[in-house]
Amino acid sequence: MRLKIGVLGATGYTGAELLRLLANHPGVEVLWLTSEKFAGKDISEVFPHLRGFLEIECSSVQKLKELDKVDLAFSCLPHGTSMHFVKRLLDTGARVIDLSSDFRFSDMGVYEDWFKSTHKYKNYLKEAVYGLPEIYKEQIMGARLIANPGCYATSVILGLAPLAAEGLLKGDSVIADIKSGLSGGGRAPSLGHHFPEANESVNIDSVSGHNQRPEIEQELSNLADTSIKVTFIPHTVPLNRGILATVYCRLKKKDSLDKAYGIYEKFYRQKRFIRLLEKGSYPSTKNVRYSNMCDIGAGFQDDVFVSVVALDNLGKGASGQAIQNMNIMFDFPETEGLLSTAIYP
Repeated sequence: MRLKIGVLGATGYTGAELLRLLANHPGVEVLWLTSEKFAGKDISEVFPHLRGFLEIECSSVQKLKELDKVDLAFSCLPHGTSMHFVKRLLDTGARVIDLSSDFRFSDMGVYEDWFKSTHKYKNYLKEAVYGLPEIYKEQIMGARLIANPGCYATSVILGLAPLAAEGLLKGDSVIADIKSGLSGGGRAPSLGHHFPEANESVNIDSVSGHNQRPEIEQELSNLADTSIKVTFIPHTVPLNRGILATVYCRLKKKDSLDKAYGIYEKFYRQKRFIRLLEKGSYPSTKNVRYSNMCDIGAGFQDDVFVSVVALDNLGKGASGQAIQNMNIMFDFPETEGLLSTAIYP
């Protein structure tokens, strides 16, 4: 019997990618989708590329009580909104993978400081498992609630996790310079995503800080068992999808590149979606587009260690990772529905 699935907020970019992956997963059946803007329309009208693969009418999330019970629900609702419907789904006995930031922080105060809103469900913050399978696979297996990581956070954490776990990072030395495709800003029309504004231009999002910064600091600090502070500057570039993160740090002691690579190879051994590139080679977004792969290259410039990470912000940075988490939770092969190469050229 196939796993019964529901998707909240199914008509944004993360929802579209999630449905594309679910439509090709042999172990699931999508029972319902919600969308406020497109309630009453068939999903194949909203996303014609799904015609013949998924034919389900979108419902309003306000009708959640009337929808069939599911084994697992994905929430692609916005931060601050998602938590309320996640709680209602958990109360029905469903397990939930939340793609918003609402359950990513163990400290409620951190969430409220960064998102400027009150968190209503402190008890679920303690229960939620941070859904980064390369680090938390065992906890994900039995979890009822998964907080799917942010795309920026995934790139930086995976880029430095081996060093953090070895206690090698200098706690105040991490700088992350990240370039992201425009789909990371969501599907809602905005001036910054208007073609004449975004094309042939690179734009900085913020210097003061991004709401995934505390997520990165939390996870690297947990791995290192000491406080890690991050300077994080995100940029948008005129690509549909993809992230390239260049992460700089200093180590507590100068190691050779060979030793650093040995640490990465050991940490990511048998991690199917991590590709550690050969020394002297560095990743590009084209080689991970439309896939769940994360490519990592590294080197030194003088005494500064540089980790370069490429992933698809809608794949390993969001919906692909959510499917990976689902596979682990329900004892599918971890790679089920995800073993597609990048689309080239």
